[in-house]
Amino acid sequence: MATHVRSVCKQTLVMGRLQEAALAIGRDRLNPLFARYGMQPGEFDVLATLRRGGAPFALTPTALYDALMMSSGGMTARIDRLQKAGWVERCPNPADGRGTLVALTEAGRVLIDEAVVAHVENQRAILDALSASEQAQLARLLGKLLAGLGESGGGGG
Repeated sequence: MATHVRSVCKQTLVMGRLQEAALAIGRDRLNPLFARYGMQPGEFDVLATLRRGGAPFALTPTALYDALMMSSGGMTARIDRLQKAGWVERCPNPADGRGTLVALTEAGRVLIDEAVVAHVENQRAILDALSASEQAQLARLLGKLLAGLGESGGGGG
């Protein structure tokens, strides 16, 4: 019985620390960073996905919601907010006369380029508490955990 209790306590400790770390990273590091640029994390994801695609920095709404694994309705709301801010525009899709593309505006490209630099520095600062080998070990362990949960484990963020 004592062995079982210790095992349960270890599980609870690991899960608690995992949740606490994820919440703290979002609350204390990611959300404030994105807020400095006037956006929320999900909006950063859309802009970064468009930027990663390369010139002309445009994708269909379907490609965006597939890439970010979200609903079409949720993506539409995000695109609406980004368009209102002047960071993306909807334009006709030359490959499909009925469809549209979501494209970065020049202001959106400048914004995401600046935000990505700050985000990479923020990630470095978050992980500075761990050595390079500890970071590699953590990445392997989290990948294994995600695989056990049926996730790909290859996410960026």
